[in-house]
Amino acid sequence: MSNISNSTPADLNSRVRARAVGQAPSLGDVTDVYDGFGRIYGAAWGPNLHYGYWDDDADRASIETATDRLTDMMIEGLRGQAGQRVLDVGCGIGHPALRLVQKSGVDVIGITVSRLQVAQANELAAGAGLADKATFQFADAMDMPFPDGSFDSAWAFESMWHMPDRAQVLSEISRVMRPGGRLAIADLIERGPVSPQGRKVLDHVCTNYAVKSLGTIEEYRGALLAHGFVDLDIRDVTANCNRTLALMADAVETRRDELSALVGEERAQSLLDFMRLSAVTPEQGYVFLTATRA
Repeated sequence: MSNISNSTPADLNSRVRARAVGQAPSLGDVTDVYDGFGRIYGAAWGPNLHYGYWDDDADRASIETATDRLTDMMIEGLRGQAGQRVLDVGCGIGHPALRLVQKSGVDVIGITVSRLQVAQANELAAGAGLADKATFQFADAMDMPFPDGSFDSAWAFESMWHMPDRAQVLSEISRVMRPGGRLAIADLIERGPVSPQGRKVLDHVCTNYAVKSLGTIEEYRGALLAHGFVDLDIRDVTANCNRTLALMADAVETRRDELSALVGEERAQSLLDFMRLSAVTPEQGYVFLTATRA
């Protein structure tokens, strides 16, 4: 098997123990997740390494259709127009951003703390003939290298849960956005009240996926208002999205040998078990929200 990450399982476990005693995830932690076993997840799941959206329990849409559907919700939330400049906070390998460019004609700058993702995203943009419309760079979302008012809109697609201080990221997004700009966020959240079993699942998520804590809808509402956002539309779409976890567990199971070689058999089994458990844990939720920069 090729070297999926520069970090060994022992390195990863050391960082896990540090997070377990309350430290915020570092840039290296997040990078390890996505350059490590996140790559196995991506190979099993497909280029849209994010949740899908199903209308109801009877909806039999494929994973590809469901993940594209959630991307399209984000695109519609931005209301982007040709020539506008959009910031993608935590861009991954850039697949949703390219769909945004193709559907809206906007220009996108994506940022991530994974240099591997930067290279992959720029390569993907070039391969799609969109290198002039979508560029990706290494940057910390909590300290962005952009002047005030640089962007017409922004989105954060399943990246905010990794941020040590979500309020600081929203402050930075507000700073680099022009007044009247649109913000769209899709994120994992905590839903209360939290039972002991629910806390076990949430703690597993934080320990294994470079997360300090999961935010709540009320925390998001307060932080958005505090940092200059208005016209909030916040939707709990947990029931529409949590099917993702069981389906992803099934997909990752097909690459079980690779996952075990990277993190060890015991942790591989734990990751798979908790993915399936999370799918039926009401305390782990999903939010889709939009807002306007005042």
